[in-house]
Amino acid sequence: MVSLKINNKTIQADENTTIMEAAKANGILIPSLCYLEGVHQVGSCRICVVEVEGSRNLQASCITKVSEGMTVKTNTKEVRKVRKVVYELMMSDHDDNCLVCSRSGGCEFQELGEWIQLQEENPYQGAHSKLGVKDISNPSIERDLSKCILCRRCITVCNEIQGIGIMENQNRGFDSFVGPTEGFELMDINCTFCGQCTTVCPVGALKERDATVNVWEALLDKNKRVVVQTAPAVRAALGEEFGYEPGTLVTGKMAAALRELGFDDVFDTNFAADLTILEEGTELLMRLKALISGDETSLPMITSCSPGWIKYVEHKFPDQLDHLSSCKSPHMMLGALAKSYYADQLDMDAKDMFVVSVMPCTAKKYEITREEMLGDVDAVLTTRELAKMIKDAGIDFVHLEDERFDNPMGLSSGAADIFGATGGVMEAALRTVYEIITGTEMPYENLHVQSIMGLEGIKEGSLLIDKTTPEWSGLEGVTVRYAAASGLSNAKILLDQIRQGTSPYHFIEIMACPGGCISGGGQPRLTTQAIREKRMEAIYREDEGKTLRKSHENEAIIHLYETYLKAPLGHKSHELLHTHYVKRNMYSK
Repeated sequence: MVSLKINNKTIQADENTTIMEAAKANGILIPSLCYLEGVHQVGSCRICVVEVEGSRNLQASCITKVSEGMTVKTNTKEVRKVRKVVYELMMSDHDDNCLVCSRSGGCEFQELGEWIQLQEENPYQGAHSKLGVKDISNPSIERDLSKCILCRRCITVCNEIQGIGIMENQNRGFDSFVGPTEGFELMDINCTFCGQCTTVCPVGALKERDATVNVWEALLDKNKRVVVQTAPAVRAALGEEFGYEPGTLVTGKMAAALRELGFDDVFDTNFAADLTILEEGTELLMRLKALISGDETSLPMITSCSPGWIKYVEHKFPDQLDHLSSCKSPHMMLGALAKSYYADQLDMDAKDMFVVSVMPCTAKKYEITREEMLGDVDAVLTTRELAKMIKDAGIDFVHLEDERFDNPMGLSSGAADIFGATGGVMEAALRTVYEIITGTEMPYENLHVQSIMGLEGIKEGSLLIDKTTPEWSGLEGVTVRYAAASGLSNAKILLDQIRQGTSPYHFIEIMACPGGCISGGGQPRLTTQAIREKRMEAIYREDEGKTLRKSHENEAIIHLYETYLKAPLGHKSHELLHTHYVKRNMYSK
């Protein structure tokens, strides 16, 4: 610990903390813009400068460490003057059509202007050379260079957190911009469309491609039956857009709001998550059986629920596609069933049905355009976009009475709920696979696999199969090893092990976004580690609050197989619920 003074207040702080962290811990707030705790701490914007006695220049408080006897001033005339000048210079080349900007009211740059009390006309005039310069080459993410303030947060999250490395600072002076090299657009390179850049952008320079217009048109079309489904992570985050504390479950209000918007059927993607466990779990069992029999098979098997992860492996590790489960992601499964199974029940033409998925993910917008699954789902809304539609419709979300999802695709187990958190798909699969093999429940308290719970980037564990049913006697005595990774830089570690022939695992879950879907690219901003934890806790509360906790006990799923699909991995299942993947290079779409 060291002793220092900040604004004449003597404080104690750990020697490894920054001035900004020490000040905040003692009730002294220093304005910042580029800084993002745990993600981006490089001092690029200089808004957080302070005076440090003995230093010739003002110091960026977000990167300057405290020291014994240090004396700091955070609000002198010089400091406040410099902050205003820095802000005005950034504003001089920023497209300031704030009233019609998608981030208006939730823009960190706008909030900063209020904080530092600008009261005069900006004396600086930039070149505004990037007005109208946008990248709308892909279905997931829109880039508006006229709004970029060069804070470089997106560079850090793309390079260091996700390990993709497509965003960099290009050129100099007024020609500077953040983006891919050589003028490439996002669709032209190995962008995974995970959307983590959109969650850290403080302004409207990076955002999801809007789908609300198309959804409104469908809702107003009397010739369309509009079906909506919602992912598990949405119910743990949507409330934040309406003033609820992070981690507040709003499942019932969400269902009610969707009916108020005019959707004809309100289904739950969790239904298809349970279905995924039956298909994917059976696929794992077949691979394990082949292993025991000495037949050729690809292990470890890797989950396929995250479309950002799928695009990553197609670009970076195309030699490992055989390790992927062939299952479509749950919302694509439900879309395919809505336009076949459900359309048949209604005796209607699937062309007259419009399926909307509400997802925590921007990559899902790309996924529905993939040729091999084209037509399963017609539009994807992010959590943020659904909130915009609810507000646009004048729905008083906070005072809605809770409602339930519709049948036949609204019933789900708690195992499906935990798909929203990293490790959840793995745990859900183990609940079913272990019980099929042994005839008994997993030997874990409350069915939770503690070794893969939590927000660590890579988690692993093992499960001994000590007793089996006669059908699976070949697996008796086998220790099944598994791992779960979230964030693509962590995925690379596990994939490198497979490539090197050193992977000890039979089964791997990978989610593109750190923490899983709870911090997807379409979730409410900002997603800090503390908010991830609260959303994760909500997901597990939803699971534990249900009587039905295992996917294979879902009566609606059992009925679906009995009357329509017949069996996991059967002909009909392969036709509707499974897909294939594409080997891509660095510059293939």
